Amino acid sequence: MKKYLIIIGVLLTLIFTHFSLNACTNFLISKGASKDGSTMITYAADAHVLYGELYFTPAGDHLPGEMLDIYDWDSGKYLGQIKQVVHTYTVVGNMNEHQVSIGETTWGGRSELRNKDAIMDYGSLMYVSLQRAKTAREAIKIMGELVAEYGYYSSGESFSIADPDEVWIVEIIGKGSDKKGAVWVARRVPDGYVCGHANQARIRQFPLSDSKNCLYEKDVINLAREKGWFDGEDKDFSFADTYAPLDYGALRFCEARVWSMFRRAAPSLNLSMDYVKGVKGAKQLPLWIKPDEKLSVRDVMELMRDHFEGSDFDMTKDIGAGPYKLPYRWRPLTWEVDSVRYCNERATSTQQTGFSFVAQARSWLPDPIGGVLWFSVDDTYSTVYIPMYCGIKEVPKSYAVGTGDFQHFTWESAFWVFNFVSNYCYSRYSDMIIDVQKVQRELESKFLADQPGVEEAALTLYKQSPQLAFEYLTNYSINLGNSTVKRWKKLGEFLIYKYLDGNVKDELGKVTHPGYPKSWYRNIVNKTKDHFEMKKLEGEQGTH
Repeated sequence: MKKYLIIIGVLLTLIFTHFSLNACTNFLISKGASKDGSTMITYAADAHVLYGELYFTPAGDHLPGEMLDIYDWDSGKYLGQIKQVVHTYTVVGNMNEHQVSIGETTWGGRSELRNKDAIMDYGSLMYVSLQRAKTAREAIKIMGELVAEYGYYSSGESFSIADPDEVWIVEIIGKGSDKKGAVWVARRVPDGYVCGHANQARIRQFPLSDSKNCLYEKDVINLAREKGWFDGEDKDFSFADTYAPLDYGALRFCEARVWSMFRRAAPSLNLSMDYVKGVKGAKQLPLWIKPDEKLSVRDVMELMRDHFEGSDFDMTKDIGAGPYKLPYRWRPLTWEVDSVRYCNERATSTQQTGFSFVAQARSWLPDPIGGVLWFSVDDTYSTVYIPMYCGIKEVPKSYAVGTGDFQHFTWESAFWVFNFVSNYCYSRYSDMIIDVQKVQRELESKFLADQPGVEEAALTLYKQSPQLAFEYLTNYSINLGNSTVKRWKKLGEFLIYKYLDGNVKDELGKVTHPGYPKSWYRNIVNKTKDHFEMKKLEGEQGTH
């Protein structure tokens, strides 16, 4: 086969939509920071034209001399060919059969370092490496070799790369149109710590002689010197400050998401907002922190559900939230009034998420059972994470590539069913989200409660025959995915019934008229004064 099925599947959707995943969020959880010793990474793939679906590539054997076509993940543009390897691994979404997972966020950086004649874009780096790597370190090595041989096509990028033992943050940018390859730095998240990145480079100084915990490309400092961007001692070199200089948007839209995750994971640190507000002289965020308590899978899912609640950026509090505290703002992200530029907040939870996941890897279980991609589509705040085991041989039809697309609504598609519910909720958010979260938590709680029993059964089967475990987990994941979509469609039908025409039906089905919150009525009066006041005419009696 000249093309990986994953690339074919992605292109069927993307070649016509030309999206850019330049607004994503990743969190990284080391073994020592999780309650059960899992490693975890998260990924929210956010783009207004991204169709959320679960990619699947079966393992393959390939002939000597076979070549692989590479297409830019953002645009579908054909970039060239690379050498195929003899054997490739199964990949479910962004996790392979060896429990290696990869996520990304784009930060752009210095535009003059882009090489538009190169072959390897960031999307291909992720999925090709997943098909070839047995460990996170091997994935980093493969990425480095691929860009060295074929060049790096994309702009600046951060990757999260994890296996059952290690979690790494990797940052990369090209060398320019006159040089093949890329400069990059990879740092292992210390055991017991958590990290994050959200469209801004975050690795600054790094150890130059600690290959256990830090890897880097040989020209990473030399290139900066050649360009005149750095002239200090090597030990003082900062990758992020050199290749992705900060601006206000990088703080307010990007670093703010990392700050919000850190403040929730470690309230005791009392991390100031001054840095993400752009206050001069404010202390920068650390690359990683130690959480106050070790995190469960559920905890990490909840970290992905954030609108800056309880902070100065709380999206439910300002006037843009409307009467029902809607924590979303329609694009554009920035806007002007009287030649002054303003912005909306950019939170981790956002309406334009195509898909997201929490990848859980566990060293004490066989790979097909230990690796779970908790996968979801649409907005993280109102979605449901379903467990997709990395040993499965098929994915649920409702989530699969080819079930619907971005241009055509269908009830068969998880993406469209979840969007139907979330978009209806936007009309009366503070009320409807309660109904949504009730079902969301029922489903996710059941999945998590069932997980030990499912895996015990799978392990028993695995000891008899790995194939039996594969079949069992495949059937389990497929049934769970498809039944979740059916349940979510029923939730949508219930919401239409309950909130029809701006009314609210009580538990007995009686129509009530709760009106707007009192605070919103007060806002109206403060703005319009006596414009809506009901005045009495002279001699008027009675009321209407």
